[in-house]
Amino acid sequence: MNSTHPVEVVWTGVAVSCAVTDAVLHALLVPVHLEEAFYIGLLFAVGSVVMLVVAVALVVQRRPVAAWLTGVPASLGMVVGFAMSRTVGLPGGYYEDGWEAPYGPLSLLAEGLFVVAFLAWFSYDTAEMPQPHPTARLITRQ
Repeated sequence: MNSTHPVEVVWTGVAVSCAVTDAVLHALLVPVHLEEAFYIGLLFAVGSVVMLVVAVALVVQRRPVAAWLTGVPASLGMVVGFAMSRTVGLPGGYYEDGWEAPYGPLSLLAEGLFVVAFLAWFSYDTAEMPQPHPTARLITRQ
């Protein structure tokens, strides 16, 4: 995280925390889901790796736009997958009937907060950055 502006640091820090939390929660569930439905376990493993890479990229990149643009769809995809697996089901007849507390609610919280952090970061980045005044470089001599 190369930015020193407090707003960017705070929202990027929130996103990093959410990405790591999401990666850990999904990694813990990989073995169980591999047994239930292999492709679900594989998706959990891939999701964990992606969010871990996103967290690292948010920390080390000077302008981590690619990390944000990877983490947001990944987070939203996990939310959609969670919702579908509990409503209409997923391919192969995969259906969950509960929230898998505490993993489900914590994952949803981390994913949702990641998206909120992105929106706050993006809003700041595009709307609140100080714009240089066109005459700031003029030097007047008498």
